[in-house]
Amino acid sequence: MASNLKKIFLSASIPLADRDLKYFDTADNTAIRDAVIALARIALPKAELVWGGHPSITPLIKLVLEKQKLKVEDHVTLYQSNFFPPENEYVGKIIRTEALQDKASSLQLMREEMIIKNNFCAAIFIGGMEGVEDEYKLFKEAHPDVPVFPIASTGAASRILYFQNKFENERLLTDFCYLPLFDELFEGILDGK
Repeated sequence: MASNLKKIFLSASIPLADRDLKYFDTADNTAIRDAVIALARIALPKAELVWGGHPSITPLIKLVLEKQKLKVEDHVTLYQSNFFPPENEYVGKIIRTEALQDKASSLQLMREEMIIKNNFCAAIFIGGMEGVEDEYKLFKEAHPDVPVFPIASTGAASRILYFQNKFENERLLTDFCYLPLFDELFEGILDGK
């Protein structure tokens, strides 16, 4: 059952060209896609992934769930704000948060519900824009002792977080072999050691 599985927080998105170029200019869309798929392949059999619905990320995770023949409701929890029209309806376990007066406050409420009200064993940050940076900050405040891993090789916000926070694991910056990377990062985290 999902309640017995450890939870991993995922913050990921593919930067858009019409938004802040500091994210778009360093983003590696292929690496973002590969990292999300590898994370799902390594984590989902043993854990529950929790993330805020993103139209470029959710279908990748659903694809891995289907290939691994895992029950969606046991291995993922997707958060979405009612400020936005419903999407990702094919994910069985969606927690909808209240729509407030504007986009920013609605997203903040969703992030607080998603990050503060769950216990996590790790957090992964892949690609992304300002939302990934916001979620990193909130996650570190709420869970200061939980390991966090910005996958800087995917570029964008995760690369910015890697340098801003002076991470020293160079594999996060240079390694594009994501399956063995996540295997190593989760060693001892998912197996209860």
